[in-house]
Amino acid sequence: MHEDSPPPFDGSRSSWEHLADTLLAATAPHASPTGSLVRLPGPSSASGPWSDGMEGFARTFLLAAFRVRGTGGADPHGLLDRFREGLIAGVDPAGPERWPTIAERRQAVVEAASVAIALSETRPWLWDRLSDHDRQRVVDWLAGVVGTAGYTNNWIWFQNIIEAFLAQVGGPVDQSDLDRNAEIAESLYIGDGWYSDGAGPTGVRQSFDYYAGWAWHVYPLLHSRIEGEPLARAHRDRLAAFIDQAKDLIGSRGAPLLQGRSLTYRFAMLAPFWAAAIAGVSALPPGATRALGTDVVSHFLDAGAVDERGLLPVGWHREFLPLRQLYTSGSSPYWASKGFLGLLLPSEHDEWTSTPQTVPPAERAGATTRALVAPGWLVVNTHDDGIVRVLNHGSDGFRGPAGGVRTDNPFYQRVAYSNVTSPELSPAAIAAPLDSHVALLDVHGAPSHRDAIERVHLDDTVAVSRSRVHWLDTERADAAAWASLRRGPVVTTASVVHGIHELRIAWWTTAETDPRPVAALDGDSAWPDDPGPWRFRIGGWPVPFDGNAHVTDGSATTAAGLATTVRGVHGFDTHGVETRDGSNPFAESSATPWAAQSSPSDAGQYVAALVVLSGAEVAPAHDASVLDAIDVDVDVDTLRVRWADGTVDLVPTHGEVRA
Repeated sequence: MHEDSPPPFDGSRSSWEHLADTLLAATAPHASPTGSLVRLPGPSSASGPWSDGMEGFARTFLLAAFRVRGTGGADPHGLLDRFREGLIAGVDPAGPERWPTIAERRQAVVEAASVAIALSETRPWLWDRLSDHDRQRVVDWLAGVVGTAGYTNNWIWFQNIIEAFLAQVGGPVDQSDLDRNAEIAESLYIGDGWYSDGAGPTGVRQSFDYYAGWAWHVYPLLHSRIEGEPLARAHRDRLAAFIDQAKDLIGSRGAPLLQGRSLTYRFAMLAPFWAAAIAGVSALPPGATRALGTDVVSHFLDAGAVDERGLLPVGWHREFLPLRQLYTSGSSPYWASKGFLGLLLPSEHDEWTSTPQTVPPAERAGATTRALVAPGWLVVNTHDDGIVRVLNHGSDGFRGPAGGVRTDNPFYQRVAYSNVTSPELSPAAIAAPLDSHVALLDVHGAPSHRDAIERVHLDDTVAVSRSRVHWLDTERADAAAWASLRRGPVVTTASVVHGIHELRIAWWTTAETDPRPVAALDGDSAWPDDPGPWRFRIGGWPVPFDGNAHVTDGSATTAAGLATTVRGVHGFDTHGVETRDGSNPFAESSATPWAAQSSPSDAGQYVAALVVLSGAEVAPAHDASVLDAIDVDVDVDTLRVRWADGTVDLVPTHGEVRA
């Protein structure tokens, strides 16, 4: 354990402060002589080591700012002296440790926003004590963002934040930047508090992830604090609506959903909850945000997210480099600083002094389901085992270029995500998806990729979506591309939920030519169609384990009691479990059950399998009595699913499925 490791984290304000101090102390040895560049161990980003050093400064400065502002300027560890020296060196245009300008590295836009926030929050103790000469250099460096454009997702808020601070200190501002950003923001607001973090190449807005919270809802609050104004009514209402839904994506034991990009920021996902408490609009009672935050941070600490050096490595629990994106460096995890936003609340605030009521035992039993319309998710929670399951029929994060060779993005395009499992992230697993995936297998046994998602139906127990699938060919590359694609039919996938049990249904239909003259659609016409025949395979949850797991055909159970199964209900005649090593951020190994056809499937013929994920505290995942009692009937426009207790769910088919 690092020598400055904190005492057990108990959720008190002092323990939050101690954790912040410990994290900051551990980064100090990795700073340059002036402290302007903090190069933390780990991979370099695509922006390069110079930018990574700036990133390390900005993100730790943000944590220091929350820490000092929350105590009214008390700074027992001299944090602001440390960051003042680094700030002055970073903006010195001729200095040996200067930061890249915004013109030199686009990533500087992101980090400049953190610097602006930190300077605003600590203004009486840092900015106001700088010399006029040093303040002007800071303004000159920040002003590189003024008049720039091309921001099409949460990056608009970086520009808004920087220009808001510049306006407060007499720097330049371009109103056309702010007007354009406001228009973009409104175009990406979907409803119920959810923003799509950008739009796909066809204009579809289906990129939902943690950025909806830690960017789209947090920056408006910080922006309002810079301006000294209350949070605008529209942002207050949207933040409140978001928190009411986002709370259901965290398990009862503090494990948050693993889905989307930038997951190495870990407990930064707490930021919108703290923002709602600061703004006074939280859907949670006093003290509940602190309790939730304590559970989440404890979850990560107990899982080893802070390593033996006292650092936050790239990963989720432990270090796991495949979790990174191209923009990720060893400094990137320190956006977790946003998870400490609650330190801005004074010690006498209700959030620190109140004890929330516990959930009565009667309310903990069984599973609860909820449809989140904006992201197209069907959420299933079980309190007793702390598992959150998200059945994804609306979020694809699709960024595929026109005609580009592509695989499914495992962070967005799987059918299901949870807080105790992860998509498999090895190159082989990404090229040939199995986990939480519905595939058509070609004549060689290669699985199709899901591609962009088209929503069909969503209610509290049934979710339906479809995608035109394709196959990735790496053996047919030529001078035009490193690989090629073969286009396939349209696969419709349905999730029908009854407690912890999901009946996953699929069928395929012939793809029709899209009449829209959209480049992203026309571009794929360069690729050939696969002639078939095809057969279905449904992959289940990839349960992580260290050591050994009990595996049978179509089922796997870990030593910790996490269990999963996939059992054919209609159309499947083979089952198995695939184990992998080194492809999962939770553990060294993983096991994924599957069900498949051994014979080709015709158009309109449906297949169905029971897919279950549960902990030891809940009914067994492979309960044969549930499987035997499921009945599915084909009507003209629906599939009728009858469960053992007589409950009937209807799956719309639009006449595509035949008996």
